[in-house]
Amino acid sequence: MHSSNRWDVQNNTWAMPEALRPLVLNFDFQRKGKTAYITTGFPGFVGAFTGFTPGEITITMNSRFSTAGGKIGLLEWIMGERDSHWTTFLVRNVLDSGVGFENAKEVLSNTKTLAPCYYILGGNSSGQGMVISRSRTKSLYPLSMPQGKSGWYLLQTNYDHWKNPLIIDDRRTPGNKCMEEMTQKNVGFEGIFNVLSTIPVLNKLTSYTAMMHVNTGEVISYRRYCRDPCFPW
Repeated sequence: MHSSNRWDVQNNTWAMPEALRPLVLNFDFQRKGKTAYITTGFPGFVGAFTGFTPGEITITMNSRFSTAGGKIGLLEWIMGERDSHWTTFLVRNVLDSGVGFENAKEVLSNTKTLAPCYYILGGNSSGQGMVISRSRTKSLYPLSMPQGKSGWYLLQTNYDHWKNPLIIDDRRTPGNKCMEEMTQKNVGFEGIFNVLSTIPVLNKLTSYTAMMHVNTGEVISYRRYCRDPCFPW
């Protein structure tokens, strides 16, 4: 994708969407009267699932399922082992630090976390996009542009990109199909929003859609409702 037309987008799906949807806001964090970074989230939540530093980087975070998962990390933290970072706090820390793509990649790939997750990182130049699939201690099979399905985009749901998704929760296949039908030349707000509005990419657990343009500093967020017939997840 051309560096001037770089979008990082996310459908945030989470438990209790009915309670979360009315709370969705964009937060503009400022330093010395200027925007330092912007996140989309919920009042009272001090981490970040979705955010960007205008002109520098975008980050979204997805949950990753693993037997050696967050429950173990949380138990260790309760027992006093505090050498791991909360996954969403790490996103906010990186955004707040104002670092560029390469430094953000290093931190998100190698910092020990309480739970496995996926960090989707974008930069401000052509080729700066990657999916960082995290165990609690390291990055697994990092996927960088142009290694995506067609070389001009990366798509990540809640399943490892090197494995087949769960058959009852396959959002990857329809997502890729929609991207291919849109084609690279039609990348823009309308085309990408249509992809994110396609069932089951959009489902009953989707609380918001966020679309970030790193070069222009534009962020567009919507509370999302999936009307029947719609997939439950």
